[in-house]
Amino acid sequence: MFEGKTVAVIIPALNEAENLADVIGGIPSFVDRIVVADNGSTDGTGQIAIKTGAELTMTTEAGYGRACLAAIEHLENTGKSPQIIIFMAGDGSDDPDQMDWLVKPLAKGEALMSLASRKTGRVEQGAMTPLQKAGSQLAVWLIKRIWGVSYTDLAPYRAITWDCLLGLGMCDKDFGWTVEMQIKAAQNGVTFVEIPAKYRQRRHGRSKVGGSIKGSLMAGKRILGWIFSQFLQGIVSQKKLPAAKPPKNLPR
Repeated sequence: MFEGKTVAVIIPALNEAENLADVIGGIPSFVDRIVVADNGSTDGTGQIAIKTGAELTMTTEAGYGRACLAAIEHLENTGKSPQIIIFMAGDGSDDPDQMDWLVKPLAKGEALMSLASRKTGRVEQGAMTPLQKAGSQLAVWLIKRIWGVSYTDLAPYRAITWDCLLGLGMCDKDFGWTVEMQIKAAQNGVTFVEIPAKYRQRRHGRSKVGGSIKGSLMAGKRILGWIFSQFLQGIVSQKKLPAAKPPKNLPR
């Protein structure tokens, strides 16, 4: 627990056997539950998760968002739900020493979501490609223009309260997960803070997104698709429907 709040970490993982033990080993002791969401690994990632004491959920189809949704369902169905959720990578790029920075504003009731911004923090050389950097900045610029909320990054390393997460009604099953959360948070007036990230190169293996032009383009297409689809839905709603209300179970 962190200042009286229960905390769970979700680690979506696809073929991260070389990295996973170190990632889990670095997670602070205040974390109550660690869930590794294995979505189709063929290198023994799931076995590593179990050996290191994490809970394991598995999906047969690949997809970052699909793995996150499976982990959330697992937490709902196996005991009392945690009060704060942290999403972190299984490749060693996120610094677990910053986890208390992410959790503290939520535990104190100062925000409902916290993001580790790579834009305002320190990024190791080679940890992000120029295409990744440009894509993230384009996305947050569009979010600012459309919804008036100023993010500095589509930060994959983040924390959010459980009630807020459920209230957002997350549904993306692929690379659109992070931008979906930030768009829906913007649409619903979710309070958030950003901390400067210490973003590192993945320790072993090749990135599923930045490791290839194809992966980067697929992720970019999904991210921009979410932004423009939500923008167009907003135009239709303004013309035909009364102003939408936030979900009832979304705290303010």
